[in-house]
Amino acid sequence: MLELTVEQISMGQSAVDKPAALQLLANHLVADGLVADGYLAGLQAREAQGSTFLGQGIAIPHGTPETRDQVFATGVRLMQFPDGVDWGDGQIVYLAIGIAAKSDEHLRLLQLLTRALGETDLGQALRRASSPEALLKLLQGAPQELALDAQMIGLGVSADDFEELVWRGARLLRQADCVSNGFAGVLQQVEALPLGDGLWWLHSEQTVKRPGLAFVTPDKPMRYLGQPLSGLFCLASLGEAHQALLERLCALLIEGRGHELGRATSSRKVLEVLGGELPADWPSARIALANAHGLHARPAKILAQLAKSFDGEIRVRIVDGQDSAVSVKSLSKLLSLGARRGQVLEIIAEPSIAADALPALLAAIEEGLGEEVEPLPAVSQQREVIADIAEVLSAPASGSLLQAIPAAPGIAIGPAHIQVQQTIDYPLRGESAAIERERLKNALADVRQDIQGLIERSKAKAIREIFITHQEMLDDPELTDEVDTRLKQGESAEAAWMAVIEAAAKQQESLQDALLAERAADLRDIGRRVLAQLCGVQTPAEPEQPYILVMDEVGPSDVARLDPARVAGILTARGGATAHSAIVARALGIPALVGAGAAVLLLNPGTPLLLDGQRGRLHVDADAATLQRASEERDTREQRLKAAAEQRHQPAHTTDGHAVEVFANIGESAGVISAVEQGAEGIGLLRTELIFMAHPQAPDEATQEAEYRRVLDGLAGRPLVVRTLDVGGDKPLPYWPIAKEENPFLGVRGIRLTLQRPQIMEAQLRALLRSADNRPLRIMFPMVGSVDEWRQARDMTERLRLEIPVADLQLGIMIEVPSAALLAPVLAKEVDFFSVGTNDLTQYTLAIDRGHPTLSAQADGLHPAVLQLIDITVRAAHAHGKWVGVCGELAADPLAVPVLVGLGVDELSVSGRSIAEVKARIRELSLTQTQTLAQQALAVGSANEVRALVEAL
Repeated sequence: MLELTVEQISMGQSAVDKPAALQLLANHLVADGLVADGYLAGLQAREAQGSTFLGQGIAIPHGTPETRDQVFATGVRLMQFPDGVDWGDGQIVYLAIGIAAKSDEHLRLLQLLTRALGETDLGQALRRASSPEALLKLLQGAPQELALDAQMIGLGVSADDFEELVWRGARLLRQADCVSNGFAGVLQQVEALPLGDGLWWLHSEQTVKRPGLAFVTPDKPMRYLGQPLSGLFCLASLGEAHQALLERLCALLIEGRGHELGRATSSRKVLEVLGGELPADWPSARIALANAHGLHARPAKILAQLAKSFDGEIRVRIVDGQDSAVSVKSLSKLLSLGARRGQVLEIIAEPSIAADALPALLAAIEEGLGEEVEPLPAVSQQREVIADIAEVLSAPASGSLLQAIPAAPGIAIGPAHIQVQQTIDYPLRGESAAIERERLKNALADVRQDIQGLIERSKAKAIREIFITHQEMLDDPELTDEVDTRLKQGESAEAAWMAVIEAAAKQQESLQDALLAERAADLRDIGRRVLAQLCGVQTPAEPEQPYILVMDEVGPSDVARLDPARVAGILTARGGATAHSAIVARALGIPALVGAGAAVLLLNPGTPLLLDGQRGRLHVDADAATLQRASEERDTREQRLKAAAEQRHQPAHTTDGHAVEVFANIGESAGVISAVEQGAEGIGLLRTELIFMAHPQAPDEATQEAEYRRVLDGLAGRPLVVRTLDVGGDKPLPYWPIAKEENPFLGVRGIRLTLQRPQIMEAQLRALLRSADNRPLRIMFPMVGSVDEWRQARDMTERLRLEIPVADLQLGIMIEVPSAALLAPVLAKEVDFFSVGTNDLTQYTLAIDRGHPTLSAQADGLHPAVLQLIDITVRAAHAHGKWVGVCGELAADPLAVPVLVGLGVDELSVSGRSIAEVKARIRELSLTQTQTLAQQALAVGSANEVRALVEAL
């Protein structure tokens, strides 16, 4: 599907003629990885068949069917030519939209442009547009309204499975004349998107006449793809008509209130939440139908005749039924309800006649509508409630000892500071625009003052800069203007503010830029701060003295908010040894425990905690003797770390003379100087994907070469191990469109992707080889799972090496996929080295996503199964005289170091902060002793048993 976004637009381009314009477009499509080099010929051939000029200054160049095999991924790139380009026959193009498509996706683009092409003087407007945003707005034309009213809502629909529920939703859209026949079949082919809270989303633009949204809920509990299904959205998509609705829905989901839709009992409630067309507030009344054979022809006829005696509209529906209300005056509509004895009818009457009509209709139904009826049995007021038996959590008692997963070594003592995101309820509609505007103004002023106080108290420059950014966000005129527009539409200050904040955050995230993604997190942070102020919710004050931060999980966006001078330790309910919280804590040198269980979130703020990040123990309100021992151990460790730091530049040898190299992991050239200063003997992992993520398009060879040279210069002759570009489904690049994958960790990523983009891979390899200048360069390829993948990468490098000789070059692979470890005896004959990426190897070996909310705590790299694969790798490498490194998080775990040394690992690559401690740990060990330990570790059955063995060392 082709969609237009501002990231695809290049402004202010120039070309002397159409061939030159086509060349520019082709270059752009090739550079962004959408097509192969030969695609230009396809563009030219298509123009020879017939001009792609649409009118209004727009052309849509695209390839011929014969060149579709040169398309890597569907996409578009737009170029504005303010001076115009002669497209032939006097037709001047001010905007060329280059299309890379494998089938007829450009027809969808034509549909999107239909409204815009009807505008007068569009060409001149495109010519004068000064920004991508302005240009895109012109192309979108006048937006169509989204059809969403009570007739589009089906609550308690009778459906046996997901497919039938889809059919019900599509039927509502068809009845509203939003789609043509066959839309249900189209939706059946679309991949459903789970939104959370049991809600699912389907949409398509095929066979759509006008944009509309249907929402249906099943009449009984359902599951789909193993997840709950309580409500389904079916969108007939056309242009951006649904954007405002999506913003409201996102805000609702973020607040954890999605269940309100799945449990809704009236269409009015759904429409209030989604912002649809609300029905009039007509009076209504309910009554149970007592007729033995239900509302069949004779009683229905009497009811219709009675309704016709009132001059106004009267409707009826079955409460909790599958269909919308129908006219009581229509006999056929009444019969179509199929109302049965015992079902409850809701009669809804126009206000002008309700006082007379409702009592008369209720009395007639109660009397049987011309039939003898038996009273319905009384319904007991007490209903049987079946509930799942769930464990009742309670906070750990004073004096208790909890076992958790050690994530970062060290001992921390301090009061608990609980940070659990609160669910804040707020009204969707406001009193008046003026009142809501004043409320928001006061809340913004209060939050601005609070942030100023944080700025003045913050000692760390980085923290101050974050809060200064937050202040700037509060003053962003675009945000406040959009909020004001929503206030005028009757929204509450809370609803308008959160909708605009979430829309802005989503827009930032869609750019797939790491820095902008951080800004999205900041937007949400400031959004909730203002929301709390509006709702009078107090945020727990941060303790003045160093504290233990207690959270469900620490995500990447929390990093900048952690001040090591204030946060003595980190304790999380979820997560594993490779979770973000663990990585963050080790990077900052903060002792941490993860996976402690949800009960820790119930601790009272200020509860004294003693956290042992080495042994994985948490003492709650420990006694004086325990605290004394811990304090002494903490002081001893600090002295050991100080001594280790003083010897950080010395090599790491075991007590019996065995050398283990300790290298550093870095993500950019700026980190090399600090790594060397902290004692790194080389760089064991340069993550080159960060270089690519820092640019709006693929960096050229010169840019890459300069970056790699800076690293080698900073190493001053020390070895550099570079990982080639490692992106893919779970780590996308904005300029490399990649098809959505159901499980990106098992999809096209790492070497699989770069082998599909040989021009990108060759450019990186050339840049690396040119930067070497006879300095020690080691290139390793990520995610290799087969011998064939390794050989393709090796052959490409060796071919380029003939052009660019490098004296000291080694080629290796990362052991991240179990198949690579099992093939190590074969691969070791050909590679120069192995580097074990324990993070991915662990999740693939144990079949546990390390970000999984409940299983990640079990993703421990010291699991014997993972150690067995490392052992196979090391033995195979050493049999052929090759070396093995470990560059995953396991290399920095003090409990893992003895096991890895005992397995024969030659090099450990860790974060700069961990180098001195890892070296010191190695110097305490005997190789003979660690070899015995490693063999014992391979023979046990769990990671906990391995850790217990190391503890006893």
